[in-house]
Amino acid sequence: MPQPLDQALAEVRELLLTPGLTRAVAAGRRRGQVPSVTRAQIRPVSLKSGPRLQIVTDDGSRPYTRNVTPGAEATAAIDELLAEPFGNWHVETGSVTFQLRITKKGEAQVHRSAAAGPSPETTHDRAKQWLLDPGDPLFEVLGGNAAKRRQIDAFLRALAATLPEQLPPTLRVVDLGCGNAYLTFAAYRYLAERGVAVEVAGVDVREDQRVRNSAVAEQLGCSAEVTFVAGTIEAADLPFTPDLVLALHACDTATDQALAQAVRWGAHWVLAAPCCHHDIAAQLKGNTAPSPYGEITRHAILRERFADVLTDSLRAALLRLNGYRVDVVEFVDSAHTPRNLLLRARRTGATPTAEQRAEYDALVGQWGVKPALALMLS
Repeated sequence: MPQPLDQALAEVRELLLTPGLTRAVAAGRRRGQVPSVTRAQIRPVSLKSGPRLQIVTDDGSRPYTRNVTPGAEATAAIDELLAEPFGNWHVETGSVTFQLRITKKGEAQVHRSAAAGPSPETTHDRAKQWLLDPGDPLFEVLGGNAAKRRQIDAFLRALAATLPEQLPPTLRVVDLGCGNAYLTFAAYRYLAERGVAVEVAGVDVREDQRVRNSAVAEQLGCSAEVTFVAGTIEAADLPFTPDLVLALHACDTATDQALAQAVRWGAHWVLAAPCCHHDIAAQLKGNTAPSPYGEITRHAILRERFADVLTDSLRAALLRLNGYRVDVVEFVDSAHTPRNLLLRARRTGATPTAEQRAEYDALVGQWGVKPALALMLS
């Protein structure tokens, strides 16, 4: 039903600034007018510094995120958006869904409906499907197809299973060998939404990655909490001692470097997804296998696959010998990547038993190998 435009926009304003807002989107344009941005999204978020109203605008080339403080700052930001000649507003709160469309004649077409509370089944399915909202600005900035989002979700589920239900008030995280930092930012987003103060550092040997990832952090409005360092894993100069260490698909002995650093830091939790197990594979090729296992290492493809298993078995054993409880689990379905194994460790400080030491010694002795991680920790 048509109504005066200023009256409809006043109602939008009230919904955006009143507690209970879930999300809002402004898009399109009015006849003969062009907004300065093509789209705007608004939603409440909880940050380390307190509750904020997050506004994500897109100028057609890239999104820009800012987090404004409730009160005068939020009011001014909302008034700026309401002054833009958007053609449509969609606002959802805990009690109502409000839709506004401005016609070619400049009239306001308004539709209101009660917020449909999702059924328990729908809520369960949604929670089961995604731990990070697919509409999160992270995906707008970094991109990423459905497979990438599934990988991120699988990683977050592993992270959730590793951390305790009651998180500490402040959590410091380092991602060693972070690359393009998809998972670095995903970890930050997920943990921040759980209501803890999060500090994250990403480490990568490439300076261009540091520059790129720092720019992304600026775009996402989290550059104060998420920083990047260019350098090797062993020489990483961090602004803090981490509680949680991530090392996802670090190649060959880079995984061992990350695990050794985690042990030296005394990190409470470690998530490592190994990749490219060349070190032990080369040692097996030059050794004679213990009887009766010669057939396992005689054929190159079997030797490589066995080297993967032996390498990560020894890594798990060494973490246990250094006071960690370790689970070896599937990271993401093998249909998406063959490098899908994850070492998930939690520091307990438990003293290793004589049996655990004997098992490790027997394993390396029989196969005649020297794990890189053992050398790094010696």
